Amino acid sequence: MAVVKKARMEEMESKHKNEHDPYVYTQRVFVPKREGGQCAVSVYTIEPGKSAYPYHYHTKNEEVFYILKGNGLLRTPQGEEPVTAGDFLFFPAEEGGAHKLTNLSQTEPLIYIDFDTSNDIDVTYYPDSGKIGIWGKGINRLYKTAEDVPYYEGE
Repeated sequence: MAVVKKARMEEMESKHKNEHDPYVYTQRVFVPKREGGQCAVSVYTIEPGKSAYPYHYHTKNEEVFYILKGNGLLRTPQGEEPVTAGDFLFFPAEEGGAHKLTNLSQTEPLIYIDFDTSNDIDVTYYPDSGKIGIWGKGINRLYKTAEDVPYYEGE
């Protein structure tokens, strides 16, 4: 049974990720990705001078960001442009929705709400590094796109 949810940002579960410089962020999950769910909502805080994720695009999931605080640099297929508090950003599925958000400040965090659609299986492309990610249904893996194998190999 669905439950209506209400929370304050400071009450949300927080996850800090700092596995690879220059990608450092904290994620506060409001609506987690879940089987059968149609959306996921989190609040991200990007550390000064860092990004949350590399340049990428999804084949199924769409994303909407709302910038709460700070100044960032948004990279898309159309180029780079500054973003600031009060900006809405929409990233459709497929190559035209490719994006990367970087915090321009060296002292202040960049904070935004991330609203995502949540399909059972999503494939994410990382054009700069030649990787592909497969997410959902218990598969959460990354592969190099250049490592192609014949269709019947191993069958």
